[in-house]
Amino acid sequence: MNDTVRKAGEAPKPSEASTWQVRAAAYELLALSFRYPDRTLAEAVASGEWEEAATEVVKALGVPMEDGFQSGQVDGRGIEELLHALRVEATRLFVGAPEPLASPFEGVWRAADDGVQALLFVNPHSMEVERFMGTCGLGRPEGTNEPLDHASTELELLQWLCMLACGIAEAPDGIEAPEGGWAGAHDRFLEEHVRTWMPRFARKAAEETREPFYRSAAGLLEALLDGRSSEA
Repeated sequence: MNDTVRKAGEAPKPSEASTWQVRAAAYELLALSFRYPDRTLAEAVASGEWEEAATEVVKALGVPMEDGFQSGQVDGRGIEELLHALRVEATRLFVGAPEPLASPFEGVWRAADDGVQALLFVNPHSMEVERFMGTCGLGRPEGTNEPLDHASTELELLQWLCMLACGIAEAPDGIEAPEGGWAGAHDRFLEEHVRTWMPRFARKAAEETREPFYRSAAGLLEALLDGRSSEA
């Protein structure tokens, strides 16, 4: 763990720090899983590293995964074939034409809850996420032009907050920990944003996918957000 100076609150106990680190790893794995597939993801899935990492997270956090992870994630496919298949499926699920089968944007789900038309970028929920990220010292990732309420981006934010909470990351100069500290910021964002829509997104993705990998990733996401883990 890096030596850092905490701006608010006491340093967490070793067991607490370890839990935040595992949570950070879980969010990082899931953020990778729901970004547009790249070679890093395909290699991790093909080599079994993704399943190994997911299994470690499940055990460390006591996440209930009754059915485990789906077998047949690769089915003998090489990395290039698997990457192509994941990209085709990600496009079908998360981009779609004219609409995605499982939208990866909070604003779309929250707009449906509010009974209004979903507008990317300018809907109030997407704007709230962008403001929240700003208070945590984060801006728009370089090279991206999509709304910041994408599932992978919100998961990356949770990862960052976990890293701040356990001291393996340090906020940029001029960014102070909010009231309740970074752990409190994590819990607020989780309850006020992520858990309002992402479990439904995970269930929909699991129902609609034709790829075992996405069924596994969606199952892990829903279980992690369920809040019934032994470390919750």
